[in-house]
This record gives sequence, structure tokens and C-alpha cells, in this order.
Amino acid sequence: MTTIREVPDLLSPEFAADPYSAYRLLREDTPLLWHEATGSYVVSRYEDVRRAFKDEVFSTRNYGWQLEPVHGRTILQLDGREHAVRRALVAPAFRGKDLRERFLPVIERNSRDLIDAFRDRGRVDLVAEYATRFPINVIVDMLGLDKADHDRFHDWYTAIIAFLGNLQQDPEVTAAGLRTHDELAAYLVPIIRERRENPGDDLLSRLCQAEVDGTRMTDEEIKAFCSLLLAAGGETTDKALASLFANLIDHPEQLAAVREDRSLIPRAFAESLRFTPPVQMIMRQPAEDVEIGGGTVPAGSTVTCLIGAANRDPERFARPDTFDLFRAELAGTTSFSAAAEHLSFALGRHFCVGALLAEAEVRVAVNDLLDAMPDVRTVPGHTPVEEGLFTRGLRDLPLEFGPTEVPAPRSGS
Repeated sequence: MTTIREVPDLLSPEFAADPYSAYRLLREDTPLLWHEATGSYVVSRYEDVRRAFKDEVFSTRNYGWQLEPVHGRTILQLDGREHAVRRALVAPAFRGKDLRERFLPVIERNSRDLIDAFRDRGRVDLVAEYATRFPINVIVDMLGLDKADHDRFHDWYTAIIAFLGNLQQDPEVTAAGLRTHDELAAYLVPIIRERRENPGDDLLSRLCQAEVDGTRMTDEEIKAFCSLLLAAGGETTDKALASLFANLIDHPEQLAAVREDRSLIPRAFAESLRFTPPVQMIMRQPAEDVEIGGGTVPAGSTVTCLIGAANRDPERFARPDTFDLFRAELAGTTSFSAAAEHLSFALGRHFCVGALLAEAEVRVAVNDLLDAMPDVRTVPGHTPVEEGLFTRGLRDLPLEFGPTEVPAPRSGS
């Protein structure tokens, strides 16, 4: 007789402390789990999560209650032609010539400015002093907003991410998220209206002027997209950057390989996204009854797709609990496209529009940080702690860097 092992509840402290052990039990014993507290069906195997992202029967209508209260109605909630047109309006800024010529200098400047504050100190908390600041500062500058508001946007970003991950329904977190929705709208909408009249060369002006088949985005759509960009663009790069450095430092031979050959950075980033994805779960909703994970999910139900579990499925990845930037299943050239093998940017029509922006940010960041931090190492005695359920990342990452002190030669030597 087969005994089904008990899986820690998704909202329990045990799960929060070590989700990856729980993911293994879910994949092996309960690939389709009804979770009462969140009112959702949970899928954990690679093929099931991949299908939920790509199969047309699965929609993003759940974002109506999940995202709209804090962002407004975003591109993620749209389907069909409406989605295709809105995606065509925003996508050009995040790839190709626009990304290389307009926004790569913004990325490089913001990275350099943050590193200048600690490069001569020999010590940094990479989370607090770089990772959480860098992508938000980049987005604010891409949008052509006031640099003096970097801290304000960082606070809004923190409140939005807390709201989206508030599966425990903490009322204070909910209230802060709703307040951020109103504050961000009051800040952005007047600027959007002004940019329509007096466009510049920034991303916000381009969103205001973009047109496809006679369609332009409304003020509210632009505001909602900027809010989404702040959260999704910040969170992926924020947590991924710190996790990538922690993973490399834990594997000195791979850190040395990347330091020697910087063309390996995209592979290292892709493997870190697989191994320690910043977004651990994404929800979908089937339009009809669906057979998945060995059971039936009724039409209109919420399906929680465990990216963190799927990315470590041994049916898809060899030695899935090992960080290996050289693994054959991932290729740096496709890992930031809709052909990606890891699932950290989702797949299908809602594949992350900012994946190439994230890759550019991480490529610049890792190059700059490696140049600024020779012989980088974690502070002795520090144990990295990951936090989070919906999104997950390091609480802090204190590092020391600089050449180790060489003893003076002894007399007579």
C-alpha cells in the first residue's frame, strides 16, 4: 500500500522555510492539489505548468481580482486582438534598437551610480544597496520621471509586491496596496497628459504616442502598464540579481568561469531563474473543465501554477536541485524568449514582455559588479535566508570584496 506523504500547507511557516522540499512531494504524490485557503487548484509538474501557460483554454481572467485593485486593468488581463494590439504598442521599447540605443545607457548609468557608493568600501549588502534599487531606478529613468522620486517609487513598488503576495489577506497590507494605487494614479496621470501634449524621448512619451491600427492607449491603460512595469520589472530583476550572486558564490568554479568569460552571464542568469525563480507561482483560469495533473479542474476555477516546482522537475531537468550554468537543457540565446525552457517568465501569449530588458539589466549589473568586486565573498558567519511565497528572494546578502591581504615577506626571505 502506497502512503501519501504529508505536504506542508502552502501558507505554513514550514513551507515558507523550505518550499523546494514541499514541491518535490507535490510533484511525486499530489500533482493536482485542491488548496482550500486560497480557493485554488495547485499544479506542480513541468508539463502541467507549461500547459497552463500555453494552452488557449487557460486565461488570465483571475487577474481581475488579483491585480486590478492595485494596478488597474492591465495588458495581462486581455485576450485576443485586444491583447495583441496592446502588446504591439508596448513591446518595441523592450527589444532591439530601442533597448540598445535608448535604454541601455540608462541601465549602465544607474548601475554605475549605485556601485560608486560602495566600490571603495570593500563591503556591501547587495540586496539593500543595489538589487532592490537598481531596476526601480532604471524604470523611473526610462519613463523620464524625476530622479528625486526614486525613493518614492521604491516605497510604491514595495507596497505593490506585498499586496500581490498577500495570500494571508493581512488587512494592513491590503490597505497599503490600495493606497498605492491611488497615490500612483495621482502622480502619473497628470504627467501622462502633459507628455501627450509635449512628448520627449522617454518611454512614457513613446507609450503616449504609440499607435497600432488606429488604436492608442488611454491614460488609464498607460498608468496601469507603468504600475505593472514597476512591479513585474522590478521584482524579477531585484530578486534574481541577488540570487544569481549567491548561487555563483556558492559555486566558486562557476563564479570563476563567469568572471573569466562574461559571455556566460546570460547562461548563469537563466540557470538562476530556473534554480531560484523570483516569481514562484502564477495563477490561471480555465474556460472549460480541464483534465490536468491526474484530475479534473472545473471551468472558472483558479489554478496556481508552481513555477518553483516545475523548474526543478526531474522529468525535465537532470539533477534539478543542482545549480549548473553549463546544463544542456538551457541555452542563453533562447532563455529570454518565448522558446525558453525554464518557466520563470511564463510562456505563450503572456510571456513576459520585459524579459530582454531584465537580461540587459542583469548583464550590465553582473559585469559592473564583478569589475568592482574582486575576490567577492559572503561576510563570514552569514547564512543567507530566502523569504516569500508568491515571490521569493534573499532577505539580505552582505558581501566583502577586494584582494585578500598578502602577508609581508619574512626577514631574510
